[in-house]
Parts: sequence; C-alpha cells; structure tokens
Amino acid sequence: MHPGLGAGVVMTPLVETRNLKKYFPVRGGLFGPRQFVRAVDGVDVQVYPGETLGVVGESGCGKSTFGRLILRLLEPTEGEVLFEGEDLRALPPKTLRQKRREMQIIFQDPYGSLNPRMRVGRIVGEGIEIHQLASGAEKRRRVMGLLERVGLRPDAYDRYPHEFSGGQRQRIGIARALAVQPRLIVADEPVSALDVSIQAQIVNLLQDLQEEMGLAYVFIAHDLRVVEHISHRVAIMYLGKIVELAESGEIYRNPRHPYTRALLSAIPVPDPQLHRSRVLLPGDVPSPIHPPAGCPFHPRCPYVEERCRVTEPKLLKGRNSHAVACHVFPT
Repeated sequence: MHPGLGAGVVMTPLVETRNLKKYFPVRGGLFGPRQFVRAVDGVDVQVYPGETLGVVGESGCGKSTFGRLILRLLEPTEGEVLFEGEDLRALPPKTLRQKRREMQIIFQDPYGSLNPRMRVGRIVGEGIEIHQLASGAEKRRRVMGLLERVGLRPDAYDRYPHEFSGGQRQRIGIARALAVQPRLIVADEPVSALDVSIQAQIVNLLQDLQEEMGLAYVFIAHDLRVVEHISHRVAIMYLGKIVELAESGEIYRNPRHPYTRALLSAIPVPDPQLHRSRVLLPGDVPSPIHPPAGCPFHPRCPYVEERCRVTEPKLLKGRNSHAVACHVFPT
C-alpha cells in the first residue's frame, strides 16, 4: 500500500531494495588483514511512482552510496534492487543500458558534474543521442525546450558551463537528467552547494517537474528543512542502516528514534522569541569498519539500556506506517 494514499489503495513500488549492502574493502596496515567499510548495511525500502523519498543522515552515513546502488552505478555486495519488480543485478549489460533511460541522477556539485569542454547543448543532448531519441534539428528543439523549462535562456545552448552561476549549472544538470524522459531521479544533495535563496528556487522547480511529469525522487540531503518541504516520506540513516521511516509530517510531528530527535533539535528556529531544547549527542559516529554490537546508535544514545548493547533492533512498522528500529522507543 502506498503510504501517502488512503487505506486500501494498493500501488506497486517503482523501486524496491531488499537487504541491500555495500562493503568497500580496505587494508588494516601494510600487512594487516583485509577489512571492510560497511557503507550500506541491509537496507529495505520502497519508492512509489510520483513520490519523493527523502534520505537524511550525517556525512558518512551511507546515503549517497545508497543512491548510487539504486541506479547500479555501484555494484551491491549483497541484496537486490528491483525496478518494477525486475532485479537490476540480473539484467544483461544491453538491457541495463536501456533501463538506465528510466533512472537518472542529479549530482551534488554543480561545478564538477558538468564537462567544462562541452557546450550546454551537447551536455543536455548527449543522453538523447545515446538512447537514439532524436537527432539533428529535432534534438536541438528538445534541448532548447528543456533549457526553457528549467528556467534558462535560449542562448545557454551555445555557452560553456563556466559562464553560469552555481544555481544555473544545477538547472543544466536537471535538464540533462530530464532529457531522456526518466521515471526515477536520484537527487544527491542537489542544493547543498547553493545559496539559500537559490535552494528554494531549485526545490520548487523539482516539485513542479514532479507534478508535470509524474517523477519519483530519491532526495538525499542532510538539511532537514529542505527535506520536510519536498518529501512525502523520510528515511533516517545512521551507520549504513535505516533507523526510522515514516511519512514526512509524522516524522516531524512525532519522531521516535533518539537519533531523529537529535537531528530535528538542531534545526534553527527562525523566530528569536522561540527556544528549542537542543539534544547534544556525545562522541563521534562509530567506525563503519568496526560498528558496535547491538544497536549501532547505542554508544551515543542518552537512553541506552543493556539490551541495546547486545541485540540489534529491527526496523518494525507500527501505527501510521511509522517504522522505527529502537528497543526503548518502539513505534
């Protein structure tokens, strides 16, 4: 059942991950044993057509790796990524290449993600050529239309990326992602490098495009204010795992996991007359090479109990489709 629809309304997920893991090998010293960074460590989640799933967490929690695994830009160590029920890992290269037309990405860095030696028209039109959607005058017409749709002037077609501001470059990146008419876009911190006023413009543009084209987004960010504005559901990641998952309004009204509460307490309050009690977490995020036993959050949790140090809590769904992985504050 789609969490954002009424009871009894069933919808098939566009994308589903099952026990998705990605371990990166590292060496423990010159002659030390081979070890692994557990970047993503068993993630089960669904993304439905036309919805935005926000993925939030501290730097290093695995959220960007998770986004790339969905698109199979990285090969999973274990688990499945299903696109309309079809396992992407089982697809031969030619079929996967065709399927990639339906899955695109918007990168975080609007400066480094565009080839400085290519004109904008070629950057945006490259995917159209690769997938043989149009050529010649028709391709140019499509690219010009995309540039206009994302708020750029027609003369952008023949200019180079260095001639644009950061916000304009991100609009070029959005136009490139839209060029092949995808159904899913992974937006990997698409506004974190932009000024606040430009962030709002890009988020509003993404929402308008979603409404027009029925796009599904996986919106990766660390700014919970932006995530609240754009997301239908929010997944909170910590040390490669999802520790809380619920509809956006439910997460912000009724956070259950202590980590989620700490993140929300750090959001600045615009009214100077209001005061929010800040939850300060002790210590640093544990090493993903040697994650703690039991609950991965227990070394920093102010509510830790003995069972938290021994048994890892499962992500269990309760009322309002609110899922939490916590012994102390179950849903």
